[in-house]
Amino acid sequence: MNAAVEITGLTKVYGVVRALDGVDLTVPEGSIFGFLGPNGAGKTTTLRILMGMARPTSGGARILGHDVVHASHEVRSLTGFLPDVPGYYPWMTAEEFVRFAGRLAGVKGATLDARVSSLLEMAGLAGVTRRIDGFSRGMKQRLGVAQALINAPRLLVLDEPTSALDPMGRKDLLDMISALKGKTTVFFSTHILTDAERVCDTVAILDRGRVVRQAAMAELKREGHARRLVIEVAEGAEELTRAFAEQHWAAECVRDRQVIRCVAADLDAARRAIPQIVAERNLALVRMSEEEPTLEEVFVELVGGRS
Repeated sequence: MNAAVEITGLTKVYGVVRALDGVDLTVPEGSIFGFLGPNGAGKTTTLRILMGMARPTSGGARILGHDVVHASHEVRSLTGFLPDVPGYYPWMTAEEFVRFAGRLAGVKGATLDARVSSLLEMAGLAGVTRRIDGFSRGMKQRLGVAQALINAPRLLVLDEPTSALDPMGRKDLLDMISALKGKTTVFFSTHILTDAERVCDTVAILDRGRVVRQAAMAELKREGHARRLVIEVAEGAEELTRAFAEQHWAAECVRDRQVIRCVAADLDAARRAIPQIVAERNLALVRMSEEEPTLEEVFVELVGGRS
């Protein structure tokens, strides 16, 4: 698969602070790529270099084959960008703003008309005539994505687009991002792991300026050590929870009515022992299944829970 973004040995030093320390990563073209990390991990610095707003101390990056330092004009023509704190002209309507962004990008005539109409529809802003200063934060973020797509970019770069949104605003924006899958490569930088888990197919985790892991989402979660078994019984769950918690393979056991969730340090041992423990107590096992770890659990394993 072709790479939309290739970063090799990327380092950025500010005085005595090493914001990026030899970052290597590859973003597959056509993917929704989650760039994850705690606040201060170096995500925004990476994006600033990709977008030509900062120069690396060493190393380099290419977007769709173009060097971000030496071919910045080509890079800008192929990308759309929504910064973490976007600016708007508050006296404009959504249509006026997207149309203005299109003209700046060199889009004209019938092509501009068609794109403005399509993007406003995608953003849920078609027919909205009030000025931007009357928009909610969610409306502004959807508008920001629309203007970033006006030049039909092959790569869309989003810096913390959902961080200040309420639940409905986040849902609407994530739906908009999901709709881009297979059409535009999305580089989605965020510290909100549930958002990445919902929309991303590939992720890289950045911590203290270094990539600690990059993988497909499904592969990353399969590698997680926190394997959870779900055990449902007809009755006696409280007694079983205590019994499971005493086993050497049980890291944590939590009961909700007749359903017990056990994080197993030794999954094979747990699978063998649980039916026997249930049978010894003459209880009925309704089901036993495995739950994969959440992205948050895998993230904590890799970066140690640092916030």
